[in-house]
Amino acid sequence: MELLWVFLVGLVFSFIGSIPPGTLNLCVLQLGLERKVATALRFALAVSIVEYPYTWIGIQFEYWITNNPLVIENFRLIAAVVMTLLGALNLWSARKPTAFARRFEESGFRRGFVLSVLNPLAIPYWIGVTAYLKSQGWINLSSVWLLHSYILGTAVGAMLLLTVFAFMAQRVSRYVSGAWAKLVPGFVLLALGLYAFVQYLFL
Repeated sequence: MELLWVFLVGLVFSFIGSIPPGTLNLCVLQLGLERKVATALRFALAVSIVEYPYTWIGIQFEYWITNNPLVIENFRLIAAVVMTLLGALNLWSARKPTAFARRFEESGFRRGFVLSVLNPLAIPYWIGVTAYLKSQGWINLSSVWLLHSYILGTAVGAMLLLTVFAFMAQRVSRYVSGAWAKLVPGFVLLALGLYAFVQYLFL
């Protein structure tokens, strides 16, 4: 019963944590708006696979990282750089798609895997969430089975959220023109990247 509980807790907090706009869910939204649901699902599968080791890393280094603010700041800088670059590349490839860009976008799994690896924000998120859940007594990760049940729940939660995004975007795609479907995620990623830079430099 405890295995199921930690699995569900991981799933719920992963689902909730994947809702705010970011590199990965915006890419899934874009694919859904372009009615490429099969590609979006392959993308989501790759994201959920990468979520597993990133959650494990976050849990293993929970104490050390939370006591080193410099590490957290560097994660924020990495996120700012990645989102800004991806936003600019998204806009550029949408206007002048190269053969490589087309192949990369059509291969949902490879695209999802690469972007997930370049987006390590899952690590500080799971450090904070896991520390909070343990402090509240909501989860017990004292055994290998409990630990991996929790991590599996985080991977499944990410997959579920991105799947919902893909199908929701497909439903509203009839109201969005093809050109805007390609450009909107790029503008949003660029704005988020610039906002992250402002936070890193001034806050």
